[in-house]
Amino acid sequence: MNNNRIASLVEKMTLHEKIAQLIQLATPFYKGATNGGQITGPMAELGVNDEDIVNSGSVLGASGAKEVKSIQEMHLKENRHGIPLLMMADIVHGYKTIFPVPLAIGCSWDLEAAEKSAEVAAREASVSGVHVTFAPMVDLVRDPRWGRVMESTGEDPYLNSEFARAFVRGFQGDNLTEDKDRVAACVKHFAAYGAAEAGRDYNTVDMSERQLRESYLPAYKAALDEGCEMVMTSFNSIEGIPATGNKWLMRDILREEMGFNGVLISDWGAVKEQIPHGVVRNEKEAAEKSIQAGVDIEMMTACYIKNLETLVKEGKVEEQIIDEGVYRILELKEKLGLFENPHRGADEEREKEVILSESHRKAAYDLAVKSTVLLKNEGALPLNNQKKIALIGPFAKSGDILGAWSWMGSHEEAVSLYEGMHKKVSAENLLTAKGCDIETGSEEMMNEAIAIGKEADIIVLAIGEESGMSGEARCRADIRLPEIQLELLSKMKQLGKQVVVVLFNGRPLDLTGMEGQADAILEAWFPGTEGGNALADLLFGDVNPSGKLSMSFPYTLGQVPIYYNNYNTGRPKNAAVDEYVSKYLDIPNEPLYPFGYGLSYTNYKYSDLSVSSSVMTLDQPLIVTVNVTNTGELAGDEVVQLYVRDMVGEVIRPLKELKAFEKVTLTPGETKTIEFTLSEEQLRYHHRDLSYTSDAGEFTIFVGPNSRDVSSATFELTK
Repeated sequence: MNNNRIASLVEKMTLHEKIAQLIQLATPFYKGATNGGQITGPMAELGVNDEDIVNSGSVLGASGAKEVKSIQEMHLKENRHGIPLLMMADIVHGYKTIFPVPLAIGCSWDLEAAEKSAEVAAREASVSGVHVTFAPMVDLVRDPRWGRVMESTGEDPYLNSEFARAFVRGFQGDNLTEDKDRVAACVKHFAAYGAAEAGRDYNTVDMSERQLRESYLPAYKAALDEGCEMVMTSFNSIEGIPATGNKWLMRDILREEMGFNGVLISDWGAVKEQIPHGVVRNEKEAAEKSIQAGVDIEMMTACYIKNLETLVKEGKVEEQIIDEGVYRILELKEKLGLFENPHRGADEEREKEVILSESHRKAAYDLAVKSTVLLKNEGALPLNNQKKIALIGPFAKSGDILGAWSWMGSHEEAVSLYEGMHKKVSAENLLTAKGCDIETGSEEMMNEAIAIGKEADIIVLAIGEESGMSGEARCRADIRLPEIQLELLSKMKQLGKQVVVVLFNGRPLDLTGMEGQADAILEAWFPGTEGGNALADLLFGDVNPSGKLSMSFPYTLGQVPIYYNNYNTGRPKNAAVDEYVSKYLDIPNEPLYPFGYGLSYTNYKYSDLSVSSSVMTLDQPLIVTVNVTNTGELAGDEVVQLYVRDMVGEVIRPLKELKAFEKVTLTPGETKTIEFTLSEEQLRYHHRDLSYTSDAGEFTIFVGPNSRDVSSATFELTK
C-alpha cells in the first residue's frame, strides 16, 4: 500500500476537491454514462455542479464493462489529479446469475455454498466494472412484517455471524489488490436496522445497549473481523439519535471498540434525512453531525458538498476530519489497484464468457437445492412422474422467482417451475393452469384450474408472494397469502386429490387458512435463476431436501415478533399450571415451524448424547457427542444443531442459544458420531454493567434436528 502517495495526494488537493471525494452520485450524473450525463427530474434538484461531479469520489449503480470504462475514462480526463472513481452497486445475491435470496441461503446452513455464491457474484460484477458491493446485509431479524427480512440470514446472532464471514470471504477473496475477480464488501446496516418497530422500514429502533450488544452487533463484528472493507450506516435511530449522525455508535463502538478503520458510507439520503428525524434544523447541521460521527461518504444528498467548506472556515469542523475520510477512500482505491488500472477487472469480452456461465448456473442450482425447506409431508412427496400431475398457480410458469435485489437478473433467463418439471414428465402427464394471479383472479381462470385438477392424480400448487411484496419499503401488516390464492387452494383441496404446495416468498408467512389444507409444503423462497430445475429435482426425489429454517414461522400474525432464543418469564407456561401464566387464550405460544426446522424424505434418529465431563473449567472445554442414524431408505443431509441454556445468570438468559452446528451426509442405515467442542468462551454474555464474562453454575446442553425437538444433558461451569 503506497501510503506516501496517498498522503502526498491529499496534501495537493484543495478543500473543495477533498470534500467532493466524500460524495457519491448515481450513474446518470456522469458524462460517460449511457445518458451522457444529462440530469433531469429529482436528481437535478440535488444541486451539484460540474466541478463537484468532476471531483466526486464514487458512483452508485454503474455496471456493464463498456459503460463503466466510458465513465472512468471521461472522468480521468477532467479530474486534475487523475483520481479514479469507485464503482459501487447492490450485488446482494447474484449479479446476473441470481442465487436464492439471503434468507433462503441462511436455510442452507451451508457456509461453503454461501461463500461460493458471493464469489460467483463478485466475478460477474467485477468483470462488469463494479468495485464495491453493498453486501452482505447482516441485520438480525425477528419480525417477518419487515420487507427486508429476505435480505438477512435470519434470527440467530451466531448463525448470522457465520454467514457474514462466509459472504465477506466470497466477495473479497484473499487479496483484493491481486485478485481482480473479487470486489470489496460493504456490511450493512449499522446498526440494528432489523429491529425497526412494527416491522416497518426506516422506523425507530429502541432497545437496551445490552440487547444491542448481545443480539445485533455480533454479525457486524464478524464481518469486520473477516476484513470487510466498508460499512454502511442504517436509516434508523439508536438511543434516540439517527445512526448516520450517531457519534457514539460510529466512533466509539464501530471505530474504537471494533477497530474498524475502513470506509463508512451513509445509506441513500440518510445524511439529509436527519432533518425529518428532528435532530438537525438544516443540511448544514446534518453535514456537521455526520462528518463528526465519522461518515466518510454521503450517498445521494449534497449536505457535505454544500456545507463542509463553510463549516471548516467557521471552525465547527476540523479539516483533519475531512482529510481522514479522504485518506480512507483513497486507500481503498489504492487497495483495489485503481491508480494503476482504473478499469480494474472490467472487460467486455470476458463478460460474455463469465456471466451466466454453466459453472455459475451450477452453483446457483446447488444453493437453491440446499436452501429449500420441506415444511410438511404427509406422503405426498416425492412425486411419481408416471402419474398425471396438475401444476397450477400464479408461479407455475412464472419467471418471477428471483426476489428483490436481483438488479441485473432476468425473469426470462430464470428457469420456471414448469420448465423444470417438464424435463421430468411427459407432456400428457403434466397439465398446467394459472388458476389466478397473485392478488386477483377470474371465474374463468378458476374453472380452468378446477378442470385440470379433476384430470390429475395429484396437484402441485405454486403460490406465494410476487417479488415486489418483499424487499426495501415492502413491509406488510398482513403476511398471509392473498385471499384469491387461499380460495384456489380450497378449490383444489375439494377435488379430493393430494395437494402439494410450493411456496415462493421473501419472508416467513402466516400460513393460517392454508397449512391444514396442504398435504405437503415445500418452502422455495425466491430460489433464483436455476430455481425451476432445483425444485423439480426436489419434488421428484432426485435430491433429498435438507434445508432448515433460519427464521421461525409464526403460528399466526398475533405472535410476531416470535423467535426461538427468547427469555423466560416469572410465570412461564407449563403443563402443571395453565392459568395466570404467560400465554395466549386462542393460540399456542410456540411458532408453527421453529428455528432450525426442516423435514427430509428420510428419517434420522438421535441417540447416545454424552458430555465428556459433568464439569467445565476455564481451561478445560467439554466434548459433546451424539449419534445420528439414517433410519430411512434414502441418503440425505442432516444439520445437527447444538444449543445451550445458562440456567441462572446475573441477567435473564435465553431459553436456548445456538452454539454450534454440523451438516452431515448419511446413507441409509448409516450412523455417524457427531462431536462438538464447547468452551467457556462460548458461555460468555453481556452482564448488567456490559462486561462480557460467563457465570459459574449449571448449564443445559440441547442437541437435535431443530430448536424444538432436542435431547438434553447438563454440566457445571466452575471458576
